[in-house]
Amino acid sequence: MIVDQAIYRDGVRETITGDISDAFNAARARGDSFLWIGLHDPSQEEFDLITHEVKLHPLAVEDAIHAHQRAKLERYDDTLFVVLKPLLYADETSDIEVGEINLFLGHDFVISVRHGQAAPLGAVRRRLESDPALLAAGPSGVLYAICDQVVDDYGRITHEIEGDLIALERRVFSGEYADATEDIYSLKREVLEFRTAQDPLIPVLEEIVKGRVELCSATREQFRDVLDHLLRVDAQVDEHNELLTSALTAHLALTGREQNKVAMQQNADMRKISSWAALIAVPTMIAGIYGMNFDHMPELHWAFGYPLALILMAVAVVVVFRLLRRSGWL
Repeated sequence: MIVDQAIYRDGVRETITGDISDAFNAARARGDSFLWIGLHDPSQEEFDLITHEVKLHPLAVEDAIHAHQRAKLERYDDTLFVVLKPLLYADETSDIEVGEINLFLGHDFVISVRHGQAAPLGAVRRRLESDPALLAAGPSGVLYAICDQVVDDYGRITHEIEGDLIALERRVFSGEYADATEDIYSLKREVLEFRTAQDPLIPVLEEIVKGRVELCSATREQFRDVLDHLLRVDAQVDEHNELLTSALTAHLALTGREQNKVAMQQNADMRKISSWAALIAVPTMIAGIYGMNFDHMPELHWAFGYPLALILMAVAVVVVFRLLRRSGWL
């Protein structure tokens, strides 16, 4: 659907009257203005209305409609096609939602196609409309403002991830040894998704800053500032990824050490149980033999047979106890 559309002349917004075709004709007739049409999750039919007025390359149109592209910059004759990957951070789940902004830029038009809920462009449009000097830069000023908004959101999300990372580190080293493996993997996956979104944007901005994009020549200084912020974010994302790897390694090591302690304690307990079972088994064996009630048994009718059996049980228990104690089982 078309979210907003307007003609901008000398940094001032002019409301469009009529259909899209009339708007394009009005912008072209003046020569010193440009048209900005904003779309959100458009259908093929909606986009056909625009491609009918602006001869956009079919491959770029296909990318813009179906999305799922990496950040990139492509040139098609006099049209610049830029893909950005805005991010949205969910405080409740610490999940990062990746959106997509596709921009078609010419000398007298900007067509923005947004997919997902991340980075709505209403705030960017209001910012530009309150800054006539920047808006007077034309389509390159629009591209700068959108890139600046996307990179600023990257910076805010890195601070959120840093808070999640600190909380995870406290859990790992708290001494409670609660299983945090799944949470670490989950946050690491979000960081890698973050990197996949922002990392390809670096060469895009470098291309503009080096003066290789004629359309953006008037705003190279502004893009240099955005690139500086993005490089700082990129370094922070790398640090977070390394810290998560270290936290996972430490967590697995501490968990393994705790499991070893439990296993050693269980082994010690089993040795004690086995030792007491051995102590009980010796007199049980002797009592069992003499309790079988056979007529012909040695010393069955001997007067000292009963006390001798008791003494034999006691001596055997003492001997076994000393042997087990000496070996460390008791």
